[in-house]
Amino acid sequence: MLSPMRHDGERVSANRAWQQRSLRHVWHPCTQMQRASRVPPLPIARGDGPWLEDFEGRRYFDATSSWWVNLFGHGDVRLKDALRDQLDRLPHVMLAGCTHAPAVELAERLRELTGDTLGHCFYASDGASAVEIALKMSFHYWRNIGRADKSEFVCLRQGYHGETLGALAVTDVAVFRDAYDPLLMRAHQVMSPDARQATGQETAGDVARRAAGELRALFEQHHGRIAALIIEPLVQCAAGMAMHDAGYLRSVRALCDAYGVHLIADEIAVGCGRTGSFFACEQAGMWPDFVCLSKGISGGVLPLSLVMTRDAIYGAFLDDDVARGFLHSHSYTGNALACRAGLEVLDRFAQDDVLGRNRERARVLTQQLEPLRDDPRIEHFRHLGMIWAFDVREPFAGARFAERFHLAGREQGLLIRPIGRTVYLLPPYVLDDALSAWLAERVRATLDDATSTGNVHADPAPEPATA
Repeated sequence: MLSPMRHDGERVSANRAWQQRSLRHVWHPCTQMQRASRVPPLPIARGDGPWLEDFEGRRYFDATSSWWVNLFGHGDVRLKDALRDQLDRLPHVMLAGCTHAPAVELAERLRELTGDTLGHCFYASDGASAVEIALKMSFHYWRNIGRADKSEFVCLRQGYHGETLGALAVTDVAVFRDAYDPLLMRAHQVMSPDARQATGQETAGDVARRAAGELRALFEQHHGRIAALIIEPLVQCAAGMAMHDAGYLRSVRALCDAYGVHLIADEIAVGCGRTGSFFACEQAGMWPDFVCLSKGISGGVLPLSLVMTRDAIYGAFLDDDVARGFLHSHSYTGNALACRAGLEVLDRFAQDDVLGRNRERARVLTQQLEPLRDDPRIEHFRHLGMIWAFDVREPFAGARFAERFHLAGREQGLLIRPIGRTVYLLPPYVLDDALSAWLAERVRATLDDATSTGNVHADPAPEPATA
């Protein structure tokens, strides 16, 4: 590939040229742009299966499914065929006053997956939007039935639900929340059931019971003003893949029922098979009052989110008074292409025994990663479904660990982004035995590089090799 010419006449690599153009014009998400000149974005030209390829032909394994959205690999043929077919039929029409087959069929099939418990589906674009919708629906429901005093929300410590203002109000990740705190409504925070908090002889179940006890105490005092509790079932992802016992979900369902509080399950990251069942809540044998889905529901090809809720909640909005209806909207609500992608995702689960095959994939990769369990550099090795995580101990992590690990991963052919000292894998559902062995070996090599004596206190070079 011919290298582009800089303004001063010097040729630069194709990758470097795209990095420079991006840094001049694009404001990247979740990025301190001052730092981006030292750790420039990885230029990606194409994707194929679990692989991403830069503009000079180097491949990287997408170890995090591109922020947890890509289920079946990049460029999946069946997804592409479904989208081409839909593009020829109907790319988009507004869902206010109109309807179309993909939106209807996707809502019907999702309802069936909940055993008809969650009967109505409201479409949006991204995870934070879905959270906003669920919060608004809960408040508006209570208002419509004459309980406008129930206007407060409860969230878990270290929980994450998005970065719009409503979602931030029920998020407890300081780096995202603190700058905007003066703009946010006040939410109650209760103990996370994160199993890593176990002390002495405590089990994950013991931690879950302690957390449920704190929630009970809050409900006893304030339930008359609380509209809903929002949780991430089984895994608090942005908290560093904090996993908890399924018994916690059963406890909070019972508490919400007893005290008249809605339960919102944020399954944006953990739904669509990530935890081993299509909905994470299934593993606790319970259903919430609202489920938020996004990320994997479109297979990682188009923005789509949705909120599912019970028929009784939907019914409280039916009235001749327009103002009692739920008037939330955006221009691309229920986009036909995105909904068609969602249908193809459900087809894949139904036809290919995705959950069964994932159990075997998970068994093989867990076996390959087993040596890390006793590695003195790490603690809390954990696994659930198609999620793996471990924490690097502070003495071995050092300064800017996540950044250094990310760059070391690039050198090993991995696109991987730790959360603080937590290294995690959420790969696409396309692993085979050989790829699992390769992935485990590259993760161990990346860990060796990032924790080596010479690198723990080193600042990443201004010109990474991938540039």
